[in-house]
Amino acid sequence: MTIASSPPGPSYSRRAETVRRTLADTGLDALIVTHPPNLRYLTGFDGSLGALLLTLSNAVLIVDGRYITTARDRVASSAELRWVRVELAARSLEEGLIDTIAETPARTIGVEAAAMTLSRFDRLNALLQARQDKPGVRLAPSERIVERARVIKDADEVATFRTAAAMLSRVAARALDAVGPGRSELEVAADIDTFLRQAGFSKPAFDTIVASGPNSALPHARPGERRLLPGDSVVLDFGGVYDGYCVDLTRTVQLSPATDAFLRTFAAVRAAHSAAIAAIRPGLKASLVDTAAREVLTAHGLGDAFVHGTGHGLGLEVHEEPRVTRPGSVAMDETLEPGMVFTVEPGAYLPGAHGVRIEDDVVVTAGGCDVLTSVPIDPIMTPPAPRPGSGPTLSEVEGPDSGNPGGAAGRRGPAGE
Repeated sequence: MTIASSPPGPSYSRRAETVRRTLADTGLDALIVTHPPNLRYLTGFDGSLGALLLTLSNAVLIVDGRYITTARDRVASSAELRWVRVELAARSLEEGLIDTIAETPARTIGVEAAAMTLSRFDRLNALLQARQDKPGVRLAPSERIVERARVIKDADEVATFRTAAAMLSRVAARALDAVGPGRSELEVAADIDTFLRQAGFSKPAFDTIVASGPNSALPHARPGERRLLPGDSVVLDFGGVYDGYCVDLTRTVQLSPATDAFLRTFAAVRAAHSAAIAAIRPGLKASLVDTAAREVLTAHGLGDAFVHGTGHGLGLEVHEEPRVTRPGSVAMDETLEPGMVFTVEPGAYLPGAHGVRIEDDVVVTAGGCDVLTSVPIDPIMTPPAPRPGSGPTLSEVEGPDSGNPGGAAGRRGPAGE
């Protein structure tokens, strides 16, 4: 696959104009886009190698011979991409870029500093300096030029997220069925990955996490050969990629018999999850969502057991802006705006005992947020020795208060509503 198929919805031209305004504001005449998610965001191109030279008035997508025919056909057939000219990199992509730069009046050209390697930057610079017809043209490292546009999802992106989150919620019901004593973490993870593909996801969004017993106290444990035992807490963290966009979900269950210690931790994490979602509204600093969750866990004596941020942005990458973490961290503290999509995933981890994490995906709306994923939150107790396929179904475990905050629609307003 080379150019991502998409419905008529994506407005690539509007996205490009947003980025161009940022270029003008930062004093750049053009931007070299090489980060694959940014290429896809601006042009729909999802090949393994390509570059876009975006100037204030035009755009050239440079690809190699593997993608040239498909790219040209795609641009010619889409009104949303007719502002893009497609060129073949006859030699190297870098040489193609310099040849294209030579055709423009651009003098200061940004490069994506977070994505371009130093060796590639040096090669481009050397090729540029060797051109006698372009004196004074320089490459300038830039940060977050396209990412600033990507953080606010447009209507087409939000629609994609709603579809993907509904798909992931159905996968979760099957994933819960796969949990039972005697099964290994690897076996459960393999089942979840199969369910993701069967649901219509192109691939998992990340390596699926199944962490049982003491492993559940490791926030990013890798599934192993450990077999699930009665009384184990089990963290299931998984996600999928649908039409290029990533969704992410975590649920924690305990195999019977239940323990008071686990249930106390679970209740605290669930309360923190609810408090964070209730806090979300436009105009709020993202860090205050983290504060809402962290204060609840601190009040329960679990502040030190919450060792990560409350959430992260979702999009063409599984971790992107906004970062929902504590005030004063190195991450940029974004002001929430409608269209931002991110996770809410407080957790508490007690080494050697158990861990609990609850994660849902939300989109900020004018009135608060919508919870996109819809999966029961209550700890699900399985029988000590279930028969294959006999675990609880979604309808069996979902009670009137076990779903996401805000009810079946998963809709919340500002705190206090």
